[in-house]
This record gives sequence, structure tokens and C-alpha cells, in this order.
Amino acid sequence: MTFNSPLISAEELHHNLHLDNLIILDCTINKVGNSIKDHELKLIPNSIFFDLESKFSDHSSQFPHTLVNENSFTEEAQNLGINQDSIIICYDRWGVYSSPRVWWMFKTMGHEKVYVLDGGLPAWIENNFETTSSYIHADKKGDFKANFQKDWFADTEIILNAINDKSKTIIDARSPSRFNGTSPEPRKGLRSGHIQNSKNLFFENVLANTKYKLKEELRTIFDEITDSSKENIFSCGSGITASILALASTIAGFDGIKVYDGSWSEWGADENLPIER
Repeated sequence: MTFNSPLISAEELHHNLHLDNLIILDCTINKVGNSIKDHELKLIPNSIFFDLESKFSDHSSQFPHTLVNENSFTEEAQNLGINQDSIIICYDRWGVYSSPRVWWMFKTMGHEKVYVLDGGLPAWIENNFETTSSYIHADKKGDFKANFQKDWFADTEIILNAINDKSKTIIDARSPSRFNGTSPEPRKGLRSGHIQNSKNLFFENVLANTKYKLKEELRTIFDEITDSSKENIFSCGSGITASILALASTIAGFDGIKVYDGSWSEWGADENLPIER
């Protein structure tokens, strides 16, 4: 069983809840200045908590949300009961926020059958589908095996090589004020501005409230700043909202997609890396 798009609706998920190899991951993290802990815990039935902050981020790195290595990802995914043939549904309780990051992580680790629930938990509730207040836990380890796919991943060297490469477009998901350096960064010690020759597409511009805009609308948005013949590299503050754009461009029919894992947390902290304002 596969879905036709990396983005699925609440109705599609509800219709396929019977699938034996279905894994539903709550990928929620806090937003800056807004804690999900302040909200009542409501979940899609049979949800497993994907601990993006603690288990799936490399804490030996000085940057937030750094992707863990293949071995660590394999171990933690197996602990969640994920198998090589699992159909993985990622959602978050905000709507669309951190779930595309987890979609990108699984793609980067070589898993093809991974999807994002459009609108997340709010869309599920809007359909009056059943919710629960507790997670399930795997009764045995899965056989998932990570296989790192470098084509999905960008680091500082890749960005430096892309800055003056006309076949590549670097797209920054931060707000226009942060991109232009007119408002301060939320993390201390970072310069203001953006990566040289990068373009700005605020992540909220690809969303309609808690869902993605329609495919045709997304295609028009991306056609204004890049084209499908180019490799598009997405950046943001720490790799979360860059993944929202990466998924949006995939929905729009673009290939050749990378996410800059370190994003501005890394680039903005290094005085030797070129920036613009």
C-alpha cells in the first residue's frame, strides 16, 4: 500500500487505520514562545511519540535539531517498532509544523513509505474522528535499517558550493524581517541577515491556516523564485520550517531537494561564512 502523494488527508488516514504495517507518529515539538504542554493531550488513536528533541537530535552538536547518525537513527526507530515495510504517517498537534521535518529525516535515512498528515491533529478533530489521551508503545523492536541518502542532505560545504552555482537555489524559510536582518534572531549569538545569494520564502506562505495550500498554488509560488530544473536547498533557523518548504516543493512536483541541517543556527554563528542583509 502506498499513497499517491507525500501529503495525505485525515479522511485517507482514517480509511486506512486497519493496515497492519501502519505506524502513526506524533512528531510535535514546542514552537518558539509557545509550549504544547499548555494544551490538553489529544492524539490520533495508536499514536507513538516520535521524540524529535531528545532521541532524534544529536546532542553532541552545538546546534539544535542536528540529525543523528545512521546507527542512532536505526536504534531509536527500531525502539519505536518501526520496520522496513512500515507505512509511516507523521503528524503534529499544531497542524503542520514539525511533522515535515520527520518526513525529511526518514527520507534522508532511506525510508520511502513516509507521509505527512495534512492539517495534523486539528484536521483529524475537524472530521470528528476519535481521539485518545495516551500513546501506545512498541511491544517488540522493529527491523528498520537506516540507509543515509546524501541527495536529501546539505551541510555548510554544500551551501558554500551552491552560493554561486546557477543550477542551484538556496531558499530561506524564515520571516522576511529575519531574512533581511531587521529583526533580531531568537537565538543569542547569531548574526542577522541571510546566506549570500539566497532567496526568501516565508514558510507560512505555503500554508493556509493549518494545512498546505493546493498543489497548483504551491507550484505558482515556487515558480516565482526557482524552477524544476534546479536543485533547491532549503534553510531556516534550525531545520524545522525548511522542511515545511521541502515538502511543499515536493507536493508541487519539484525534485532535487535538500535541507540544510545546520541552517541559520550554524551559518549565522560562523563569522567566516558570507552573509547579506
